[in-house]
Amino acid sequence: METTHYISSDLLSIDMINEIVFQGKQLALSEEAIVNIEKCRKYLDDKMKSNSDPIYGINTGFGSLCNVKISNENLSKLQENLVKSHACGTGEEVPHEIVKIMLLLKIQSLSYGHSGVQLVTVQRLIDFYNNDIFPVIYTQGSLGASGDLAPLAHLSLPLLGEGEVYLDGFRQPSSKVLEKFGWEPIVLQSKEGLALLNGTQFMSAYGVYCLIKAEKISYLADVIGAVSLEGFDGRLEPFTDLIHLVRPHKGQIQTAERMRDLLEDSEIIAQPKVHVQDPYSFRCIPQVHGASKDTIDYVKKVFRTEINSVTDNPNIFVGEDLIISGGNFHGQPLALALDFLGIALSELGSISERRTYQLISGLRGLPAFLVNDPGLNSGFMIPQYTAASIASQNKQLATPASIDSIVSSNGQEDHVSMGANAATKTLHIVENVERILGIELLNGSQALEFRRPLQSSEFIESFVKSYREDVPFVSEDRILHYDIEKSVSFLNSFQIEMED
Repeated sequence: METTHYISSDLLSIDMINEIVFQGKQLALSEEAIVNIEKCRKYLDDKMKSNSDPIYGINTGFGSLCNVKISNENLSKLQENLVKSHACGTGEEVPHEIVKIMLLLKIQSLSYGHSGVQLVTVQRLIDFYNNDIFPVIYTQGSLGASGDLAPLAHLSLPLLGEGEVYLDGFRQPSSKVLEKFGWEPIVLQSKEGLALLNGTQFMSAYGVYCLIKAEKISYLADVIGAVSLEGFDGRLEPFTDLIHLVRPHKGQIQTAERMRDLLEDSEIIAQPKVHVQDPYSFRCIPQVHGASKDTIDYVKKVFRTEINSVTDNPNIFVGEDLIISGGNFHGQPLALALDFLGIALSELGSISERRTYQLISGLRGLPAFLVNDPGLNSGFMIPQYTAASIASQNKQLATPASIDSIVSSNGQEDHVSMGANAATKTLHIVENVERILGIELLNGSQALEFRRPLQSSEFIESFVKSYREDVPFVSEDRILHYDIEKSVSFLNSFQIEMED
């Protein structure tokens, strides 16, 4: 496997980012990227020498201060002030995995030659990435409109020797880390601060990370749903291909096919049934899980476009001799997509909790609360409470952030996307769904044991056997918190190959 990824104009995919970031590849600039960066910077330097007209963000103030002209001798100070003044993040720290994706996406966006940054600036960001130097960034502060200003300011502070970073697991001043590596602080040139701060890399990094998780969650929801169906002694007919071919939503067809594959040659599914139908949470797995799959596919398309885009402002077009101020930093496409993704994942958690509820209800020959001697033992009564509590929280978190807007910058930024809030709450939903699925697996695998000596499919038996190495059968009451945590860890241990 190649150990270095070369930044170029070649299209990045979500799967490629997953491989680059989580398989430990190093970054380097391709010759193409170097030429693009240097050509654009030279064009901008030449333009500043020959032109005295105000150009937004290059020799003017920012936001509602766009009409304030800045003298040439103060252009570097202007950019430095911009980074410092915009570092107003607060709240929780952004996880290091997401910071690393932010670095990659910012490097990629700056490499196209439309941003006017110095080569040394991009190279220093690569140095941070390759040495696992993670700027301290906070989850709160971005409106997702004029780019992710506050988070990207915190990402950029260490370039100046300001702010804090993590290195080798320790939080420390950036200045000490620069000294350790023998690096001088970057002296920002005209436009560079704005190029660093404008952009959607905070929202994009969260979206990429959530999509990587969502692919896995979607797959595991099918597998765990199949385990629960077997534990509930459910029917196979609702997964027959004919049903889904007459309502041919792609995700629905894929889910039904996967369920048939998962249940192939199962003794439990093949045994005669005394019941005619299953509840919707089992019978409608293809329709519900499939709709979430289709949503994930749509969101992936949005983010594939975004991670291969230039999202700062103004944009420089060397060949056309134009510097144009526009709005590519606006996060509306991402805000809507992130809200949609959060809703779709919340629904996977919602239907999972309903299957858990059915399993503990004393139906289909199962003991109440899936335990011997119910009454003496409370069994799996309270894990369902926990799943219900989390599912309820997801409903609150799934309320769209993108429907809100608050006027900022003295009315200059009069519509904002709130995409950053959509991003952070979608990650919360992702983590919640992982817990709900872990609880369902705890219940489904317990119910399966009451179907013995009948066997499920070879795949499901292998999956549950592996799970049982971490979480044994519950024969009498014990502290189930530990089982839930082990269940979530078990699910997180899986690596699922994504399909771009």
